[in-house]
Amino acid sequence: MRSTLIRSILAAFSAFSALSAFSALSAQAATDSYTMADFDKVPKIDAHLHLHGDSQSAYLAQARKDNFRALTINVDYADFPPPARQREVASKLAHAHPRDVAWAATFSTKGFERPGWTDATLEDLDAALADGAVGVKVWKNIGMDLRDAGGKLVMVDDARFDRLFDGLAKRGAMVLGHQGEPHNCWLPLEKMTVNSDREYFKAHPAYHMYRHPEMPSYEQQMAARDRLLARHPTLRFTGVHLASLEWDIDLLARFLDAHPAVNVDVAARIGQLQYQSQRDRGRVRAFFINYQDRLMYGSDLAQSSAQPDADFAKDLDTVWRRDWRYFATGDSLAVPELDAPVRGLELPRAVIDKLFRKNAEKTFPDAWRNTPAKAARG
Repeated sequence: MRSTLIRSILAAFSAFSALSAFSALSAQAATDSYTMADFDKVPKIDAHLHLHGDSQSAYLAQARKDNFRALTINVDYADFPPPARQREVASKLAHAHPRDVAWAATFSTKGFERPGWTDATLEDLDAALADGAVGVKVWKNIGMDLRDAGGKLVMVDDARFDRLFDGLAKRGAMVLGHQGEPHNCWLPLEKMTVNSDREYFKAHPAYHMYRHPEMPSYEQQMAARDRLLARHPTLRFTGVHLASLEWDIDLLARFLDAHPAVNVDVAARIGQLQYQSQRDRGRVRAFFINYQDRLMYGSDLAQSSAQPDADFAKDLDTVWRRDWRYFATGDSLAVPELDAPVRGLELPRAVIDKLFRKNAEKTFPDAWRNTPAKAARG
């Protein structure tokens, strides 16, 4: 009888201890993560967007309300304004609002085979860097569109670009590299993992590489980028769009391990992360914790010159809040990329601070020199 009573007491004590430990861990988890109420209190950076409009008054007001600074990136892209116009807008905005906006330059590939092209391009980029540009964008047109005089597609590791990349490395310029497309681009529509890719490539079959086996494969695009990094080991490099390895975080982890000085941003690839976290949330969460010093937030939203500033600001606020909910909270949320809800990663505050601000400040040390005084509370 006595032994039975003792066992009952011990069992009750064990259950109480377990409950207390669980409550303590739950309380610690709650205090270690942000909530939606923290969204506008925490300083943040969108390290990948495109501001093209003549007016950004509504954008600036919204960004300040949401406690966001930004890096606007110029791109050699026909659907954007000409590179010279993009530079004019970005430079003017950054000079007028240095606490809010930094910018990255780009270059045109037109005439890249002509004698003197490299020297002229470096001279042009020197002027951009002197004007405050904190990086140089290298776009996917190299590898997916650019052809030489003989009609051959030119990859990013082509020897004709060696002097350009050597020059950028010598200058210590941060190169923002976008090579290839999402892995979905090489899959049939029914096997694509996110709605936006499925919709886009259905409407634009000319860009759907699955339908164009004559073009370089996904693996060839990634190999060219890796050869570029191997040939220019001192080149400062950020792989935008998760270095086009968005579909497999294990593959992305191996890339980061192989290139310890390289960072990546998540711009326009969060849907692919959410697809993976629907299937194994713990694996995706562990990736962000393990590589917390190498990842930067970006939205990749682009402000067209025809879009009203207020509409763009509203779109940004919606995207910024939705992305914060996914990374910072454990909420279940509906996202446009997937048909079923996804649960947020509820990353620790220290990881969120790096993802949304600190890693961008480290990657672009000359940006946002006069940082806002507004700081996190609570």
